[in-house]
Amino acid sequence: MLEQESFIPYVGVIKEMFDETPDVKSFRVVGLDGKKLFEHKPGQCAMLIVPGVGESMISITSSPTVQEYQQFSIKKCGCVTSWLHAAKPGTQICVRGPIGNGFPVDTTFKGKDILVVAGGIGLAPVHSVVNYMLAHREDYGRIQVIYGGRSKEDLVFFKELSEDWSKRPNVEVNLTIDRAQEGWDGHVGFVPPYVTEMNPDLGMYVIMCGPPILIHLTLDGLKKLGFKDTQVYTTMEMRMKCGIGKCGRCNIGNKFVCKDGPVFSFDQLGELPPEY
Repeated sequence: MLEQESFIPYVGVIKEMFDETPDVKSFRVVGLDGKKLFEHKPGQCAMLIVPGVGESMISITSSPTVQEYQQFSIKKCGCVTSWLHAAKPGTQICVRGPIGNGFPVDTTFKGKDILVVAGGIGLAPVHSVVNYMLAHREDYGRIQVIYGGRSKEDLVFFKELSEDWSKRPNVEVNLTIDRAQEGWDGHVGFVPPYVTEMNPDLGMYVIMCGPPILIHLTLDGLKKLGFKDTQVYTTMEMRMKCGIGKCGRCNIGNKFVCKDGPVFSFDQLGELPPEY
């Protein structure tokens, strides 16, 4: 649901920025007072506004447990994102948020084993979810991450995946790249068949994010394994434009992604026209 505060932009300052991949940078943003802009839930988004250039809906990739800043991990793919990639620390932008409903980390997911399936920049929206669960480790069971990219260099948060998440108790990280390359001794192949190959436990709840083809093929594979639509969640933030339910771009059936989502379970999506 939209909060009234989501309509009012904050003035933010880019505190830090660093490369994740050749075309993805992470930005740590604070308010003019040097503090975190607002509180949010894992999976929520914010509108990043560059006056005179445009605005873009971006997922918040830092966990709510991080109190020093909000982080946004952004792929360079348009005028706003290109402007941000060219910015410097200390640059001011406007931020409107939080927007969306977030993942049910404190209700449905609590006490459960969790499978995270992502491809490419699709790991960014669920990054906050994983780190939230790691910060509240006693509230969740086993966490398994299956993540793929075109190449090793395209794997977002690679250092964190390999040096932090994979070293945590009861956490398994499975990485794959589309094609073999020199220096890569891990799995090679696309994410959907890799998920089927890993044969995840049917009691797990699933979080999926990535290109539409990845989501469709992975969902088909999960259903063949015996997973139910009620166990599988995704985020549809890429459909969002204004973030306040006015422009109609994110309308699907009787739902607006920005007001009713962007997080949906697949049984909820099954009640809507097949536009996802």
